[in-house]
Amino acid sequence: MKALFHFVFVLLAVSWAVESCPPMDRDALLEIKAELHEQYLGIFNSWTGADCCHNWYGVSCDPETRQVADINLRGESEDPIFERAKRTGYMTGTISPEICKLTRLSSLIIADWKGITGPIPSCITTLPFLRILDLIGNRLSGPIPGDIGRLRRLTVLNVADNQITGRIPPSITNLSSLMHLDLRNNKFYGPLPRDFGRLGMLSRALLSGNQISGTIPSSISQIYRLADLDLSVNSLSGTIPDSLGKMAVLATLNLDSNKITGMIPASLMNSAVSNLNLSRNALDGQIPDAFGPRSYFTVLDLSHNNLRGPIPKSISSASFIGHLDLSYNHLCGRIPSGSPFDHLEGSQFANNDCLCGKPLRDC
Repeated sequence: MKALFHFVFVLLAVSWAVESCPPMDRDALLEIKAELHEQYLGIFNSWTGADCCHNWYGVSCDPETRQVADINLRGESEDPIFERAKRTGYMTGTISPEICKLTRLSSLIIADWKGITGPIPSCITTLPFLRILDLIGNRLSGPIPGDIGRLRRLTVLNVADNQITGRIPPSITNLSSLMHLDLRNNKFYGPLPRDFGRLGMLSRALLSGNQISGTIPSSISQIYRLADLDLSVNSLSGTIPDSLGKMAVLATLNLDSNKITGMIPASLMNSAVSNLNLSRNALDGQIPDAFGPRSYFTVLDLSHNNLRGPIPKSISSASFIGHLDLSYNHLCGRIPSGSPFDHLEGSQFANNDCLCGKPLRDC
């Protein structure tokens, strides 16, 4: 009987060891918890007990190895813990480098906590299985690790709405699996990598609200899947590459509030782009007379530039133009009649040299 009891005990112990997370992973999570402070929701109250794979809020494990695979902590969520508190989350502290001991980590989401400071741990680039890195909406500072390109499985890199500084690392173009890049509203400076077009899987590139300078790399047009490109509110100069208007699926192109010069490429007027904002630059020349049935714009904003000459007659052949803004240029001549001009307001043509006709004064 004693031998049977001992056998059962050993069997249960082995079973418990297999079912619970590795002690190294549990210790790493507790070190991460120690560096983060959240007093309103109590999300870390569940981080107790030996098995971090079971009922630890925001923690998921690989079903086979039982190692921690996902950390998903969002400060804005529809989770009942937020509904009961009737508030969004607020967390202070830093992201501990101990996170790099979670060697099986596939996704790291610590987002929208508003008060987390400090750098992105540089060792994050040693996590070979990392697919999602989402740290949006904190107060992180310092640079993106220079060897970020080591994360060849990374599909999402989102560090928007922080205080991250430095240049965009050249190695970022080694992220051959990257689909979503969001660096908005930080303090990045310097040029975009010339070989940006190597990011062949990219569908969204959102980099607005920084201090990025230099010219727009023409290699971007090599990214066949790119649908959204937002480079607005930066310090970009030079001209707009004509090749951007020849991209197969590019639907949104925001280049507003930069220092871009030269003429508008004719290719953009008859392209796949349906949301085009080139306002608040130093573009000159005429609006290309290149509209046609393929021209479909929910937004076409060319305001606050140095555009001259008439509004092109071909614009009336566009299949649709929702919001059109040509104000604050040097345009002259009669505003075309009919669609899309029959539903526009005078403010959308204001402050030009000598435009006339409805909705402005008669010619």
